[in-house]
Amino acid sequence: MFNKVILMGRLVADPELRQTPNNISVCRFRIAVDRGFTSNGGERQADFISIVAWRQQAEFVSKYFSKGKMIIVDGALRNADYTDANGVKHYAMEVQADRVTFGESKSASQNAPSGNFQQPSYQQSAPASAAPANESVQIGDLGDFEEILSDGDVPF
Repeated sequence: MFNKVILMGRLVADPELRQTPNNISVCRFRIAVDRGFTSNGGERQADFISIVAWRQQAEFVSKYFSKGKMIIVDGALRNADYTDANGVKHYAMEVQADRVTFGESKSASQNAPSGNFQQPSYQQSAPASAAPANESVQIGDLGDFEEILSDGDVPF
């Protein structure tokens, strides 16, 4: 069997750090993950996914992440079903985080407005054309490098 989830998204609210009665840290948070397509009206869609982290991962998320920050979560999908006080059964799924890491650099996260969940737009540059065979290619100053003569044999 295989149960592996890897997500990258932005926190929709500040994470909530709590302690169990046995003093184990648990942190719950939700992230918005953009879908790979847009709706008919051109709007980007997102899924809002609940995540729970335990112990050191919980403390790490609580300390370094806040609303709007990009996060990468590696974990497993778990059932979070429960029965409420009225006896009604509720079905839910959440990701149990095994590893959590930053999804952007510190400077990028400071410049990004909090709560903005739009995917950044990237422009693809035109592919560089290969140099024609009769033109020489300038590599730069190779003065610090030494040419190694070889007989073609691999040394290992």
